[in-house]
Amino acid sequence: MSQSYKIKSYCHIKAHEVSLNGKVIYANDSNTFSEFIKAAYKSEKTKYPKFFKMDNLSKLAFLAADVLLKNENFDPEVEQNIALVFSNKSSSLDTDRKHQETIQDPSNYYPSPAVFVYTLPNICIGEVSIKYKLNSENSFFIFDSFNARHLKIYSDILLSNKKADEVLCGWVDFEDDSHYEAFLYLVSPEGNTDHNEHEINKLYNI
Repeated sequence: MSQSYKIKSYCHIKAHEVSLNGKVIYANDSNTFSEFIKAAYKSEKTKYPKFFKMDNLSKLAFLAADVLLKNENFDPEVEQNIALVFSNKSSSLDTDRKHQETIQDPSNYYPSPAVFVYTLPNICIGEVSIKYKLNSENSFFIFDSFNARHLKIYSDILLSNKKADEVLCGWVDFEDDSHYEAFLYLVSPEGNTDHNEHEINKLYNI
């Protein structure tokens, strides 16, 4: 019989709120995503100066992952075998637009390296991996909408094939100040919630 896996914990960031396991831990009424995410970062007392240079998608993914992993008491100084499986709809569109603005005027053509480096969605995985010393499996998928079935199957395969001890997976999407969302959850051999499509969708829609 194949082993069944569990959801240990989960984190949401949307509508200017950060919640952990269904409980709001931070909220404010900032006018912009930038103001909100910086305030949330400071509220969490996270020390990672590179955060302020990240693009919006990476800030969103980084903070959601940091809230969740800190809650699980992972030591960022100790290498962990946690796979990362992220997904979204918009890819890196927000940063792609900013990059386009730097090159569209032939008379003022100056592509910014600081912007260009974030023109791939999986760069946010790299930011989380650097902070938590993760050298494990990672993937970033683009779907039209949240795809619980794919995340469930893919993360179960990683665990059953011993590619990872646990899997941090979910949805991290940023379009603009009014349309952003992070939902990350940790899959493990241990936990209180069954790891199946029904439970994943139920937590996603909280």
